[in-house]
Amino acid sequence: MKNRRSKWLSIIIVVVVILLVFNYFKGTYNTMVQHSEAVDQQWANVENTYQRRTDLIPNLVNTVKGYADFERKTLEAVINARAKATSIQLDPQKLTPEVMQQFQQAQAGLSGALGRLMVVVERYPELKANQNFLDLQAQLEGTENRIATERRKFNETARIYNTYIKMFPKNIFASMFGFKEKPYFEAVKGADQPPKVKF
Repeated sequence: MKNRRSKWLSIIIVVVVILLVFNYFKGTYNTMVQHSEAVDQQWANVENTYQRRTDLIPNLVNTVKGYADFERKTLEAVINARAKATSIQLDPQKLTPEVMQQFQQAQAGLSGALGRLMVVVERYPELKANQNFLDLQAQLEGTENRIATERRKFNETARIYNTYIKMFPKNIFASMFGFKEKPYFEAVKGADQPPKVKF
């Protein structure tokens, strides 16, 4: 009788241990999936704000183009930078530091072209007084703020995910299940230097 009882007790202990290990694996895997999905969702938010900026540019260019003596090179630079920025499509599942850097460079090129456009606009008081242009400029400024906010949120979401998959023993499971570190948005090279203004 004692032998039978100890046999059942051993079986129950083994089953409990197996269930605990299974639940730990399941919980760890599901949490990795949740964090990965949160990063993907935040990436979609980043792309949406960049798309909003991209969608504003044709209206801005058309408004500025109405001023015949406006610098053609500046408008062409904006159009070309927009085309380059929209040509880079990223899959959030395949974000790598190299791909993220290409994306950031294209977006920085567009930001630079828009910045030069706004500087040139200063020479055209009648354009600066155009209500359509003023509305587009305000929308563009608001979008730039949204981009900065969404990028910050993306970095925070990626940090939570990256920290989770790097912690021991979760890093072993992450490696087994193919969860890889997500890159961050970084400051554009030279962003720490103040701009040089020449008059």
